[in-house]
Amino acid sequence: MSGKKYSDDELLALSGIQHFYFCRRQWALIHIERQWEDDQRTVEGHYLHERADDPFLCETRGDVIVSRAYPLVSYSLGLYGIADVIEYVKAQTGITLPGRDGFWRVCPVEYKRGRPKIDRRDEVQLCAQAMCLEEMLHTRIEQADFFYHEIRRRVHLQITQELRDLVMTLSEEMHSLFQEGITPVASMDANCKLCSLVEICVPKLTRKASSVGKYIHSHVKEASLPIANFVVDQEDHA
Repeated sequence: MSGKKYSDDELLALSGIQHFYFCRRQWALIHIERQWEDDQRTVEGHYLHERADDPFLCETRGDVIVSRAYPLVSYSLGLYGIADVIEYVKAQTGITLPGRDGFWRVCPVEYKRGRPKIDRRDEVQLCAQAMCLEEMLHTRIEQADFFYHEIRRRVHLQITQELRDLVMTLSEEMHSLFQEGITPVASMDANCKLCSLVEICVPKLTRKASSVGKYIHSHVKEASLPIANFVVDQEDHA
């Protein structure tokens, strides 16, 4: 990670990195303008997470200890959040746990309502969770897991250096945009019809307004010099 350390006041919501990857405008509407609108997918997602997020529940299943609703923070990434589930798996090397013998490998598990995505939006979120845990627990995490509710099975994620670098880049961009307080203009694409904020974003109108604004600005800029010269010429002949 970079040498920069963020303060408590600068921390951003870790969950936002998924929004940011999906659409920077969606992220800004939620995390800068504080706008949100639930649809069926987000309501089902909230319900699924409520079932996973019981902070008073810690289970032991043989050589696996399960902890739920685990608070996360990384001052290197400048992110904070909650992990759905953390599994501590008995291993030959790893961290030590109070009141437990031996060593334990740390594995974050993220619950998702749907199925694996064709892009990396889920991957950057889970990798960011793993990087938070690495910083907090002084360990190395090579693998994390998703549980996709629609297909009812786990999907493994390798925490590669390339994925770590992507998370770091996204977090830096998030902080830069948040400090500027700017909501990017919409970019119409296939993701728009999947977004719960499409009625707030109104990408068609936003794109049109942006295009008109650029058109007017460019023509005023081009016309400004000839107009000025014309005024000078009139004065010279007065």
